[in-house]
This record gives sequence, C-alpha cells and structure tokens, in this order.
Amino acid sequence: MDFNPFPMKTPLLYPRFVLSDLVMLITLAMLANACQKKKETTATLSEEIVAVKTVAVSRESQAEPIQASGLVQSETEARLSFKTGGIIQKIFVREGQSIRKGELLATLNLTEIDAQVRQATESVTKAERDLARVTNLYKDSVATYEQVQNLTTALNVSKQNLEIARYNRSFSEIRATSGGVVIKKIMNEGELAGPGSPVFYVNATGPKDWVIRVGVADKDWIRLKPGNKAEVKFDAYANQPYPAVISNLSAGADQVSGLYQVELKLTVPVPKLAAGIFANTLIFPAVQHSLESVPIDALVEGSNQSAFVYVVQGDRAKKVPVRVAYLNGQRAFIESGLNGISQVITDGSAYLTDGVKVKLP
Repeated sequence: MDFNPFPMKTPLLYPRFVLSDLVMLITLAMLANACQKKKETTATLSEEIVAVKTVAVSRESQAEPIQASGLVQSETEARLSFKTGGIIQKIFVREGQSIRKGELLATLNLTEIDAQVRQATESVTKAERDLARVTNLYKDSVATYEQVQNLTTALNVSKQNLEIARYNRSFSEIRATSGGVVIKKIMNEGELAGPGSPVFYVNATGPKDWVIRVGVADKDWIRLKPGNKAEVKFDAYANQPYPAVISNLSAGADQVSGLYQVELKLTVPVPKLAAGIFANTLIFPAVQHSLESVPIDALVEGSNQSAFVYVVQGDRAKKVPVRVAYLNGQRAFIESGLNGISQVITDGSAYLTDGVKVKLP
C-alpha cells in the first residue's frame, strides 16, 4: 500500500461561490450608478428657473418722518372765573352755545359787593371831611403839620380802597374774552363761587384758532424745531392729508406720559373742526441723512427692522440680510446691508430661495 504524505482533498466549492457573488454585486453597483446618473441628469434638466426683474438701489437724502397721534384743540382756551367770591346770581349761557367777544355770561349777587363799595365811598367822604377840618385848624395854628400829613395819607388810602372795591365789582361778572364756544359749564346758579374758581371752560373756534397737539419721544423731540413741515390726517375726513407746520415745542416732558408735546398749526382751512377730534400726523424734521433706498417689493421676510433682499450673483439668487431704517410711501430706506450692491430683485422675489437659478428678461 502506497503512502501519500499529501493526500488529495475534496475540492472546495466556496471560492467559486464567492466569485459569482462578487460579479453579481459589481453588476448591481453598475446598474445603481447608471440609475443615479440618470436621476441626476433628469434633475439637472428639470431644475427650476425663476424669471425675475431687478431695480437699481438709489441713495437719497431724506429725514426719517415721525409718526404721532393727538387731538384737535383750540389755541385759545380759557377757564373763565369771577375775581371775587360770592353767590352766582345768574348764568346766561349753556354748554355748547356759541358766544361773542364781550358777551355777558354770568353775574354774582352784588349785595355784599355793593355794600363794600358804599363803605369805601363813605370812608373817602369822612377822610376828606377830616382833612378839611384839620387843614383849617392848621391855618389857625391849632393843629400840627403832622396831623395834616396823617389825614392826607388816610384820605389817599380811602380813595385806593374805593378804587379796589369798584374794580372788584366790575369783575363780579364774567364776560367772554373772545368769540368761541362754551365747552363746559362747571358751576350753576345759586352756588358759591370762590375767587378764581373756574365757572366756564371756553374755546375760541375761529379758522386760525385750531391746533393739533401730539406727544413724541425725546429722541424725536431733539430732531424738531418750529417751522418743520407736517402732514395731518383726520379719521372724520377719510384720512385726507392736510399740510401743517410746527408752531410750538414744549420745553419739558408731560409728567404722566413722559412724552414731549408738539403743537402743529394747519396751513389750510378744514371744513369743520371741534375740540377732541382725533388726528394722525407725520412730521418731517429738517435734519436729513443720506440713505440707500429700494422699493418695498424688494423686501422679504421682514421682522421689526430686519429683512432680506435678493440679488443676482451669476445666474443664481443670493439672499442678503439688511437693516431697515424706516419706510416712506413705497420706498424702504436701508440703514445697512447694501454695501457694494447696485441692483436688487423685485418681481419674482416672493418665489425665490437662496441659490435658486434665475433668469433676467
């Protein structure tokens, strides 16, 4: 029996199976790669192209307008009162009534005041009588010169007291200081009116007597001065704009609101106005700044002062962040973000995303 140190083993089939699987994997990979290239080619052929239009970025020198709301008020407002205190005898007008300058509005009961006038008159008569008697005695060397001087002074004081009494009597009635309307009747007949206590609240209502008073913040107040132009709109007149100018600026802030009062005077007549009508104003400061501006249509995704614009870079749309200073009409004034940019996309900007392919006309 022959001995073989290297006996023949049964041939293994595993290597054969591995080779066939490898061939299959390679084939599948080639097919997958071909399919992927086909998809990429299809995607490339069907890539969206957005038609857009651009406009030029312009630079303008303009002041940021200040928006504020307020009320129509009369420039001539009066709180009419009696100079002296007393019982109100008669009131001749009612609330809402039109009045003429100099018209009698109310009177006091004059019993006490007339008595004061008579008392002052009697004091003058007595002082004159005393002075005359002492003067005659002085001529006869019976009275002294000092007595004459004292009685002369007493007479002068009595005359001044009479003048005061007559003056107070003349102001024991209330007369209209100007033509206008009685806005409020504060007291009624029979009430005790103190000296200087308001009885009527009166507004002048002439065409040139109306003003609009609005409140602005300190950062806006420092930019304003009398004579600056403004535009006023009234809800009562369908927001029709009326030109106005600043006639006065307050020197201090309101204690309640913390705002500074600005008074505007209309430069054209309004058909009919009354105290308390609401007004929206747009004030244009004289101080101007040079800013870049674009149409409002160019802005997308705005939030507060932040927004974006699209520009054309090659054949693609590029999204650029900007900071908006303010809007005026159909223009947006840009504080920053447009350095080196001369054109922005307007038409088609709503359909764009960053990097999308675009086509210009």
